[in-house]
Amino acid sequence: MFELSEKEEILNQINLSSLYEIAKKSALIGNEILKINYNKIQKISSKGRKGDLVTNVDLEVENKIKEYLIEETPNISINAEESGKVNKSSDLTWCIDPLDGTTNYSHGYPFFGTSIGLVYKNKPIIGAISVPYLNELYSACIGHGSFCNDSELKVSSPLNLSDSLLVTGFSYDRFETDDNNYAEFCYLTHKTRGVRRGGAAAVDLAFVASGKVDGYWERGLEVWDLAAGAIIVKEAGGIISDYPSGKFNLSSGRILACSPTLEDELKKELDNVSPFNKNLYT
Repeated sequence: MFELSEKEEILNQINLSSLYEIAKKSALIGNEILKINYNKIQKISSKGRKGDLVTNVDLEVENKIKEYLIEETPNISINAEESGKVNKSSDLTWCIDPLDGTTNYSHGYPFFGTSIGLVYKNKPIIGAISVPYLNELYSACIGHGSFCNDSELKVSSPLNLSDSLLVTGFSYDRFETDDNNYAEFCYLTHKTRGVRRGGAAAVDLAFVASGKVDGYWERGLEVWDLAAGAIIVKEAGGIISDYPSGKFNLSSGRILACSPTLEDELKKELDNVSPFNKNLYT
């Protein structure tokens, strides 16, 4: 994601170790609130699109994390899912997803987490993702590797796509657009050992970094979905790109994350898939 000169600039200008600890603490703030409120939601409402929910817990987590970040790093901008942007004159921005997997959480389905990413000039440099139900904290800092709790992570290395397990998701606009990932899901289900749909993009990316799954692709995502997970996968030795090809762009909302051993084959197969015709099912 960075050229060597850009990495040197970051390492020379930014106190990464301090910010890394702040990111992990932020994710753990979310972790504790999500645990306490699991199966105790008081309010659920829709943001307007089918399936796009927000609960009182999303808001509580986001407020607590923002308070902490503003106190610890008052000069760094914030981009949070529920409350939007707090802009400062800085090249750094915290990207907050207080509850990734809100629909799962609201149903008591234990696949969710809190995601905190720090980006420098729109490129991820630090990430922390807490997964409360598993008691796992995934984290990474540019140039320093990726970790789950205290164990260093490395992506898997399947020899071919047919031996792989993949994960994906479907964006909220899937009801209105043919570019909805249904066709890719079906196609790759027949090309692999299986394709899972977790429902929390940040957790999906953490699982790629840890080797629990071998690859992940999705579209229609937001910066707070991707910022933390992208650097965690990258620092674990994974490949991060647009899909089916092209350089990773945090603002595009599209990502392909996988083991290097799958990169060429997975990109080729994704490029082969014909668009899904939603009119067949409406």
